[in-house]
Formats: sequence, structure tokens, C-alpha cells
Amino acid sequence: MHRILLIDDHAIVREGFRRLLEEADGFEVVAEAGNPTEALAAARRHSPDLALVDLSLGTESSGLVLLMQLHETFPAMRCVVLSMHDDPGLVVRALERGAQGYFSKAVAAEELLGGLRRVLAGERVLSSDLSPTSATPPASTLTARERETLRGLLSNLPPKVVAAALGISDKTLYRHRANLMEKLGARHPGELAHIARERGLLVDPD
Repeated sequence: MHRILLIDDHAIVREGFRRLLEEADGFEVVAEAGNPTEALAAARRHSPDLALVDLSLGTESSGLVLLMQLHETFPAMRCVVLSMHDDPGLVVRALERGAQGYFSKAVAAEELLGGLRRVLAGERVLSSDLSPTSATPPASTLTARERETLRGLLSNLPPKVVAAALGISDKTLYRHRANLMEKLGARHPGELAHIARERGLLVDPD
């Protein structure tokens, strides 16, 4: 029996998912939480196998911060996002912070249940209604220096100014741009800008 922690700030939503999970084979909801503080306490108390996490827990970024805390504090516990937000950049940020799955709340019950079983078996799973770009694995994660370089490249500043601000030569700046394009799968500089904004790569991790 897989032990589940439900984390959503709406009690009626938690009730609906509790009924769905407990009517399915192999799931037991051992605790519910409506905010990050309750979620961390419940995880410590009940040692669930999987936490089903909404990203909007009072503020837009609270779920992302909680994901990182759960991942760091309870590394054996699987975390799956269940959210009304399907922005590709948000999906990637959730995966970067430790989520093993991401499902929109519009997904069919059968797909959600099957996806949770796959996550518990060790897979990383995204719901079928998400953009294919969202499936890009966290291998595209950038270091702080790479993000700084990317922001400079995509600013309206002249390359010489960007290079000087980064403490590198123009030639090195263009080499970094080529490396970033290869890492993110961009075929030209314009596509690099599109991918960076779509995946939320211009925002530093919380």
C-alpha cells in the first residue's frame, strides 16, 4: 500500500483527491496539509511514500520552495506536482526542485493514478496535456554563471558591454553563447531567447 500526503490549500480539493486515491487500488492517504508548515510536519510524522503537491499555497512560489525543502529533507519520498498551471517554464522549475512528476488538474483520473504508480516505480512522468517542451529534463539546468551570461546575451546591451560586465573577452562571450545554444538545443540566437523565456531560465532558483 502506497502512503500518500496530499498538499493543497483548498480543503474541498483535497477531499476530492482523497476519495479518488482511496477508491483506487494500492493507495492510502495518510495525511493532508494546507500550507508548507503543515506539509513538512506531516511528512516528518507520517513518512509518506509520495507527496502530491499543489504549487499555489498562499503565494505563487510557495509550492516551489516547499518542493525543494521536501526533496532535501526527505530524499526517499517522491514528490509529484498537481497544479492548474501548465506553463513549460514552471514545469521545468518544479523538476529542478525535486519533483518526479507534474500533472495538470485537467488530467483524467486514470492517467493521474497510472502516473503516480509509475513515479513510485522510479520513473519521471509528465501528464499528456503538457507542452512537449515541458518534457525537457533538468539536464538543461544552468549554473548561476550561465544564467548571468544568458541574461547578458539576451539584454539590449552591446556585446562589448556585456563581455566587460562579465569580465571576459568578446570572443569568449560568443563561445559561451555557442555552448548555451548547444546545451539548450537552440539552432540560432533567436531560438535561444525563446527557449530561455519559455523554460523560465532567466529567473534564478528560489
